[in-house]
Amino acid sequence: MDDDFVVEEDDELKSFLPNGFGKQDVKADVALQVERSKRPTVQPTKVRDGGGYGVARQEHGSLTAGSHEDKDDDQDNDDDEDEDDEDDEDEFPVSHELVLKTHERTITSMTLDASGSRLVTGSTDCTVKFHDFASMTPTTLRAFKSVDPTATKTSASSETHPIHHVEFNPVSPTSILVVSALPQVKLLSRDGEQIAESVKGDMYLRDMHNTKGHISEITTGTWHPTNRDLCVTAGTDSTLRIWDCSVRMMQKDVIVHKSRAAGSAGRTRMTAVAWGASPQGSSSNLIAAALDGSLVMWGGNGPYNRPSAEIRDAHQRDTWTSGLDISSDGRTVVTRGGDDTIKIWDTRKFKIPISTVIHPSTSSQYPTTGIKYSPTSTSIITGSGEGSLHILNPATLKSELVTPVTPNSPLTTLLWHPKLNQMLTGSANAEIHVLYNPSISSRGAATVMSRAPKRRHIDDDPNLTTDLSQGLSGDAIIAPNGNLSNHRQQHSKPLTGLTASGRSRDPRRPHVPVTTPFAKSQPDEKHVRDNIPLSSMRDEDPREALLKYAEKAEKDPIFTGAWRKTQPKTIYANISDDEEDEGRERKKARQV
Repeated sequence: MDDDFVVEEDDELKSFLPNGFGKQDVKADVALQVERSKRPTVQPTKVRDGGGYGVARQEHGSLTAGSHEDKDDDQDNDDDEDEDDEDDEDEFPVSHELVLKTHERTITSMTLDASGSRLVTGSTDCTVKFHDFASMTPTTLRAFKSVDPTATKTSASSETHPIHHVEFNPVSPTSILVVSALPQVKLLSRDGEQIAESVKGDMYLRDMHNTKGHISEITTGTWHPTNRDLCVTAGTDSTLRIWDCSVRMMQKDVIVHKSRAAGSAGRTRMTAVAWGASPQGSSSNLIAAALDGSLVMWGGNGPYNRPSAEIRDAHQRDTWTSGLDISSDGRTVVTRGGDDTIKIWDTRKFKIPISTVIHPSTSSQYPTTGIKYSPTSTSIITGSGEGSLHILNPATLKSELVTPVTPNSPLTTLLWHPKLNQMLTGSANAEIHVLYNPSISSRGAATVMSRAPKRRHIDDDPNLTTDLSQGLSGDAIIAPNGNLSNHRQQHSKPLTGLTASGRSRDPRRPHVPVTTPFAKSQPDEKHVRDNIPLSSMRDEDPREALLKYAEKAEKDPIFTGAWRKTQPKTIYANISDDEEDEGRERKKARQV
């Protein structure tokens, strides 16, 4: 009894029990989070000999066809390849990635503002998503707003169209050019509000110079490289139209491309357009590609009556040239055609390509598949049908690096931001991959992975809560915001930018109260039957509906009640059978 009672410490119990009370500071293990964002063990492959497809390269741990190296040589050069891979990781930001899954269908276009803080994406699910890297954490990778720029009414029957192109104004990042599958182009603010909209042209006019806008679908568009008020759009009506955004999208110039292909009647579809700097630095070049295989160049400042240069057979006729970009110095142009080729052109000698390489095209299924120069024009990036990212040499078009991003899902759009030094890829499986390297990339995805994860609240999961503000109905389908597109399923994902209670996740945006289904333009059947008079007559026979009031009208007339007692009685003449027969004989005599 005199001995002290000693309790052994249990390390597991000690680690389970809290060390203190009150609010605990959430600390992030930045190194661990960055390590988790490191890409899989599949190493990027540097291609030394040749370029394009059919060249020796190693992907997914296997050696593809076309290799002429022996196994012994591979074993001898393992150390050299490891050193080259390390150099590639330092040269290109592809070592780590951040995956965003906010869309439901193929990503068609992406754009980042000049500072690299706001990402806007477009998709074939007919929506434009707005992402803010400043408000993201590793556990809250979501868009703060979703906009359907083509929806005219908040109802299930409203038409929606896929998004072809979105692009921030490079000079003034307060406006975004949005091109959808319509003859009208829209300008949105960086918060998703509509600023202006172009007009639709008269489709019954033959001369396209006399129309005030496009008469058919717009395929793509872009901004002027230095003038904040000018943008250009390319349409399927064989025209390029330059818009002055300072005067609410007023048409400034019309460029009509006259196709010389046999049987085209002088018209074709414009598939791609780029507006870049001039080699002399004094002007700019406006270059466009058409479905007839031609590549046309105009002076950026006009006049646009005649092109300064034209290549009729730049690519095969009736193939969709989806990718077109101009280098930063304006001396070279790269095109990716639907004829499975990538070509480099010299703007000073705009006749024959400098280099050509075979690269299978996916533009027949994904018309927005692009190709881009790096910010310094020292590399060219494009995707493949297998989901690999290809980094090409701008002089020879040989593959410098091939790395898989989304296996078995084609890459449809790409972007290399100059300030962040990060690559963004959009694929057909609705995934956005932000590739970066912590040592050479800044902000963007690197900043997101350095933040502490946010603890999710139970109200953030709409599957565990019920929003009574939306109303309850056993027969009607209640669509959030009253917009249920035809291609979406009934059990679709909730709106990404809202919580389960309908409030915006962005604290800077005010709360907009949600209206109940009975106050919308399309009320349900019970509301119509109970509140609209005589609504049940739609399902009745009109003859029976009138006859059931015959007896009531005779006993209690409504319209003739004032003179019911003074109304004269109808007296008919009494005609005998002989007089009736005589009348018939007289009618026959008259007919004869």
